[in-house]
Amino acid sequence: MFRHSLYSTLVVVGCLGLSGHYALAQTTASSSTDAAQVARGETLFSTYCSSCHNMQDDGMGPRLGGVTHVRSDQELTAFIRNPEKVIKSGNKRAVGLHERYKTIMPPFDFLKAEEVDAILAYIKNETQIHKIQPLQLTAEANAVSSEKLIAPVKKSPLRIELEPFVKFPHSSDKPPHTRIANMRAHPSGDGTLYVNDQNGLIYRIHNGQPAVFLDIRNQIEGFINTPGLATGLGSFAFHPDYLKNGLIYITHTEAYTGKPADYEYDKSIKVAMQWVLSEWKMKDVKSPVFEGDRREMLRINVPSQVHGVQDIKFAPGLKKGDADYGKLYIGIGDGGTTIGRHPELAHTIKSPLGTIIRIDPLGRNSRNGKYGIPADNPFVKEADAGVWKEIWAYGFRNPHRFAWATDHGHKLIATEVGEGNVEEVNIIEKGADYGWNIREGNFRISASDLKNVYEVSEAEVGPYRAPFAQYSHADGSAISGGYVYKGDLKVLNDKFLFGDIYNGRLFYLKFDKKLSTPTIYELEIVENGAKTDLRKLTNTQRVDMRIEYDYNTRQLYILTKNDGMMRRVTKAYLEKEQ
Repeated sequence: MFRHSLYSTLVVVGCLGLSGHYALAQTTASSSTDAAQVARGETLFSTYCSSCHNMQDDGMGPRLGGVTHVRSDQELTAFIRNPEKVIKSGNKRAVGLHERYKTIMPPFDFLKAEEVDAILAYIKNETQIHKIQPLQLTAEANAVSSEKLIAPVKKSPLRIELEPFVKFPHSSDKPPHTRIANMRAHPSGDGTLYVNDQNGLIYRIHNGQPAVFLDIRNQIEGFINTPGLATGLGSFAFHPDYLKNGLIYITHTEAYTGKPADYEYDKSIKVAMQWVLSEWKMKDVKSPVFEGDRREMLRINVPSQVHGVQDIKFAPGLKKGDADYGKLYIGIGDGGTTIGRHPELAHTIKSPLGTIIRIDPLGRNSRNGKYGIPADNPFVKEADAGVWKEIWAYGFRNPHRFAWATDHGHKLIATEVGEGNVEEVNIIEKGADYGWNIREGNFRISASDLKNVYEVSEAEVGPYRAPFAQYSHADGSAISGGYVYKGDLKVLNDKFLFGDIYNGRLFYLKFDKKLSTPTIYELEIVENGAKTDLRKLTNTQRVDMRIEYDYNTRQLYILTKNDGMMRRVTKAYLEKEQ
């Protein structure tokens, strides 16, 4: 989860629709409520909007019930076509919501007029049926601005240059045309790379050309890749012994059809979809395309489409005999439980939601007998049968990416996408509690309004692990990354490189063995001797950026979904040296 896919029609609808009077009597909307039109709108809403918005509860974006009763279709459509223009016009409500949610959605001019009308018809119909009042912004007493309490990211003289490396083909006829998300190097170390597209594909990159290695779309009954954000083919990983056993691990989402899961919750809470971990066994590891068998290992129910299973990895650079060799780490978001008013489903060792779990995929001592639970996991000796002994650490909202500092004691680092105020870099400790949904960064969260945070008193400190580093939503809104670099680009050595998914800014931490410097610095991109940035290079406001690293060749890459490009970092230097 992080924010906006199409938050589309949403901050859309949210921002503009809430900028006037609030009485339902002032109805200015004209969208049709014809049953067929409403049904079509519900489908479109589910596809494009429901990741971030619903009708009656605040989510990653504002709730939408009531918006069509205070703004006309024409006004809402204009916002959808060019939301930034409306905000820059000074519309007070739009500006207020932008300050609250910290992002501007991209323009969605690819939606046809009849599609927009259908979505508005659905919103209007839901508003009438449930008698929903439009959202009003309020400010809680004693709330603080994290922007004032967290030091801003510092500018640095560090510069990098990029070169186009791979252009991926479209996997969708609507933006984003690609959903490239993770890169993995072939275990042989021969320079061959693999990249997954969340729409259901894994590409093999050889000699700079992408070709489909595996297409899971027609191999999995019920596979879904909508709505956007945390759906589809989430992540993948090669087993360390892949050259001998041919094993690949993949996570994906399926539509909920009542299929039993390994993690279920009370039936009164809806199941939006299921996340599935499976093992794929290659017949011939030398083959450029996948041929082999698949077995399911783990299936969990989730109550929304956000904050899913977006990263799985084996610790790199280990030898057989090391306790961590062959152990698969899996980052599981809270599934939208907290914004969906079911915080009890996360922040507990009796649920896999909001955790990083650690399993032995070759073992069989799990409760379903399909994988192993390592004997050195922190909760293995818990007597309560409800405890998930797979858990390595917990208290996460969305542990979006993690990696190991291989030259610094193999420390595990995870980046945590925040709610409304803070983005975190965490050093992961065995068995530790990282505080979500009670903490966001170093702050206490309002239970009634997750967008508000408060300073923590000495009496409220509790057992929670604070982030190693953090930045506020003045600098970005969705963290991604990163890796501790070690390679030929000398000025990048011993720096943890990461960035912001939404605005594409690139950051780093000086990562010494004592972890003494939590200050975050920004590095900049230079092209043809002039400074540039990923927004300019991708020609979009929402960059959808990922940073990847090949531990074998020590090459660093940047992936951007909007233009389907994978770029390689070719130079790094301090500007004062030029």
